[in-house]
Amino acid sequence: MNTLPLPRVRQTLLLGALLASLGAISAQAAPASYRIDPEHLSIAFQVRHVGYADVIGLFLKAEGEFLYDEHTRELSTGRFVVEADSVFTNHDRRDRHLRDRDFLQTSRHPRIVFEATRYLPGDNGKGRLEGNLTLLGQTHPVVLETTLNKSAAYPFGHRKPTLGISARTTLLRSQWGMNYALKDDMVGDAVEMRFEFEAIRQD
Repeated sequence: MNTLPLPRVRQTLLLGALLASLGAISAQAAPASYRIDPEHLSIAFQVRHVGYADVIGLFLKAEGEFLYDEHTRELSTGRFVVEADSVFTNHDRRDRHLRDRDFLQTSRHPRIVFEATRYLPGDNGKGRLEGNLTLLGQTHPVVLETTLNKSAAYPFGHRKPTLGISARTTLLRSQWGMNYALKDDMVGDAVEMRFEFEAIRQD
């Protein structure tokens, strides 16, 4: 059966509609830039002390940003930088010790840097974030267990689309050459890390 060609005007309209729909899909799938809100960022760590109890501390200064496509759940890039000398355990003498050559060596290595390499999404907002952590001049891979708590326009203030994220990992500090007081477990090797933050989409 012969088919009649579509009128040129109709062909043009259909082509325009197709291109518009493809453009909308492309725009929807494009990754967005997110910046971590420093006012809503907490970095906590804990490590066992002489086997008795854990010392819990914070890093008070950090910044980070990443490219993320919420529809495909793909992470393109991510970088997180911690100011090492912002370490805080509510004890001045201990904090000075943490900054010196036995631990963080902040005068030689002022920043702790995490570079994301891959994000593996799971169910119910869970996921695994892989990357490389540079500490004391050494770089090694780490994996963080993440949870996307909420994604919505902020209800006040800036009112921009915002992600709320929790992340956790455990590091062995000896892997980065931080070996002070490991003998007899005076200070534990395992350091539990916890991150809580809000990330604002940059339009």
